[in-house]
Amino acid sequence: MKNHMLSGLVVLGMSLLMISCGSDTTDSTTEPEPAETELKPPAIAFKPTGNVKGKGTQLYTLTNGRGIKVDISNYGGIVTSILAPDKDGNFEEVTLGFDTLRQYLETNPFFGALVGRYGNRIAKGQFTLDGQTYNLAKNNMGNHLHGGEEGFDKVVWSPTIKEVNDLPGLVLKYTSADGEEGYPGKLDITVMYSLNQDNELKIDYTAKTDKPTVVNLTNHTYFNLTGNAKRDILDHVVTIKANRYVPVDETLIPTGELERVNDTPFDFTQPTRIGDRIDADHQQIEYGGGYDHCWVLNRPRDSDELTMAAKVREPNSGRTLEVYTTEPGVQFYTGNFLDGSLTGIGGVKYEKRYGFCLETEHFPDSPNQPSFPSVVLKPGETYHTTTIYKFGVE
Repeated sequence: MKNHMLSGLVVLGMSLLMISCGSDTTDSTTEPEPAETELKPPAIAFKPTGNVKGKGTQLYTLTNGRGIKVDISNYGGIVTSILAPDKDGNFEEVTLGFDTLRQYLETNPFFGALVGRYGNRIAKGQFTLDGQTYNLAKNNMGNHLHGGEEGFDKVVWSPTIKEVNDLPGLVLKYTSADGEEGYPGKLDITVMYSLNQDNELKIDYTAKTDKPTVVNLTNHTYFNLTGNAKRDILDHVVTIKANRYVPVDETLIPTGELERVNDTPFDFTQPTRIGDRIDADHQQIEYGGGYDHCWVLNRPRDSDELTMAAKVREPNSGRTLEVYTTEPGVQFYTGNFLDGSLTGIGGVKYEKRYGFCLETEHFPDSPNQPSFPSVVLKPGETYHTTTIYKFGVE
């Protein structure tokens, strides 16, 4: 499912954009100014990759004029690859994933996937809504994680290509039936991926329901900005725009408090190397064996403005990643459960802390935490959130 396999693709895009500068005429003493490099328009290519449970799967490649390439499968909405340049212009893989669809079907710790109906954890696989208790799969230390046994990461989404604001986008749709994985209400979900000329991968999530339900959608891409996962992510320098975080118990369920990050290993208000404090005792980084917590972003509680959540810089390659979102929180995870047993893209063994995630979201266990921002969606309402992952160099 990688770029080198994309031969014979159908390519969809817009008309070529030509940019030039300089005078139309020259004289014997003045040489013409060189034209700027042609900026190719964003485009989408696709190819079939097989089928899952009788439904066809395709791999879509989004490309912009600056050479960024993003591969996305309609199986699980998985971002299978992102190629981004380093400070010397070398394009390399900056995500964790697999080379084939079969590998994603066999074992996948949510690499690149769309996650739902509820991203993150729900305590004891249970919540009460409008006086009725709903029981969900307990698939993680006695709790519910990432939508259950067969969440949105394991379904085949219906794909279409749509042009919005002069950008071609991949639109994925899925209808989650009433009662699927224990959740109430039929939920119609639309997710759109688009890539612009500013190297921004934008993800728009929209959902509607016919019964009151809970919704918390996110993307679970693992990043490693060294390029082709040359080493772990401990030297990456992270800034998170959050003065508070969500402390958790031994099973990674929130205690209900929102604590200040000051004087704790969770303080990323200033650029901080991931490895500087990840092995500090602090209850073994509060039970996660490393970072696996939700940060409360510095924004008004009811605001839905798109604001910066985090920035990551990898010193050797010069690559940077900025994250913008309309969500109130971001889960920062440092690949604590990777153990070298998975062979990923290009044959790389993914060892512990070989990738990090920045999952924009509402807080874990919000259905059971009345003081947290609500995740309830009712008939007639529209769930809509936006997240942008922007790639750069410094």
